[in-house]
Amino acid sequence: MTDALGRLSEEGVAIWLDDLSRERITSGNLAELIDQKNVVGVTTNPAIFQKAISAGEGYEQQLTDLAVRRVGTEEAVRMVTTADVRDAADILRPVHEATGGRDGRVSIEVDPRLAHNTAATVAEARQLAWLVDRPNTLIKIPATRAGLPAITEVIANGISVNVTLIFSLERYREVMDAYLSGLEKADAKGLDVSQIHSVASFFVSRVDTEIDRRLDELGTEEAKSLRGKAALANARLAHQAFEEVLDSPRWQALATKNANAQRPLWASTGVKDPAYPDTLYVTELVVRGTVNTMPEATLEATEDHGEITGDTVHGTYEQSRADLDALEKLGISYDEVVQLLEDQAVAKFEEPWNSLLASTEKELNRLAPEER
Repeated sequence: MTDALGRLSEEGVAIWLDDLSRERITSGNLAELIDQKNVVGVTTNPAIFQKAISAGEGYEQQLTDLAVRRVGTEEAVRMVTTADVRDAADILRPVHEATGGRDGRVSIEVDPRLAHNTAATVAEARQLAWLVDRPNTLIKIPATRAGLPAITEVIANGISVNVTLIFSLERYREVMDAYLSGLEKADAKGLDVSQIHSVASFFVSRVDTEIDRRLDELGTEEAKSLRGKAALANARLAHQAFEEVLDSPRWQALATKNANAQRPLWASTGVKDPAYPDTLYVTELVVRGTVNTMPEATLEATEDHGEITGDTVHGTYEQSRADLDALEKLGISYDEVVQLLEDQAVAKFEEPWNSLLASTEKELNRLAPEER
């Protein structure tokens, strides 16, 4: 084992776990990861909950109680998932307090079927914040076109947000603008903006998956030379955009009121292509003031053989732009790829959500008492 996780933390990267289950909570595993592996936050999504609840470990008693009460399927899913998030938030509370609210956070996502409905997303975010009722929760809102005004409204209500499913630089800039607008509205209402936090989840590996597929179709030597470069280039240029916002007079005005910067969070950091190092999207995205949320396999790989050599983002912006420009010259449209990925991502979370509803309904029916 290396001390790569410790070094990553020392470099200013917050390590979050991209997974949650009741078994992980009740077995003490989450507490152990916090204590021994530098984990300071947790992210969840519909696919994670679908996998956890389908596995069934630890959920039977609660589902039985819900079945006896004839609770509807959608309400039951919300009761089960928010219970896990609440318990995880309690475990992470000491981290939250030690970091002044910066870390020790657990994310829970609005119903993905609402991704294109602004008003419903805002209402769902309020409901989730009320249900979990923990100060160290982040409500996940997808960065769809309809999600942008929802982000502003939810932040303006003093609710901390994890903006998710960001793939493009343009959309990322719009997300940062939505956050600043929310802070300005919150401040105008007299809310304490120092208590509002946010991260912007910029997705990494899926960019390489899609662009590499197109490069492989081209099959030229030039195309082969660009494999595995797009995702890192995209993420590094996102960090450049983040720095530009921090230098803006608009942000400086909010900073004087102790507002918190919306940290970039590297998401989808599990490597999909076995040709690449399994720690690629960790070791090559090291920069202070960011978050990296990792599947457990990536966390373990980083601990085992990750090489943390310091900042791997600053000094790369020019080459990153050149890499994306080279893709355009080969006829691979950046704008087309990132829009496709956003559309696919919303659908990919709707599918496990629907599966989660179906499997929960099946369990409720199985556990329901027979009518007398």
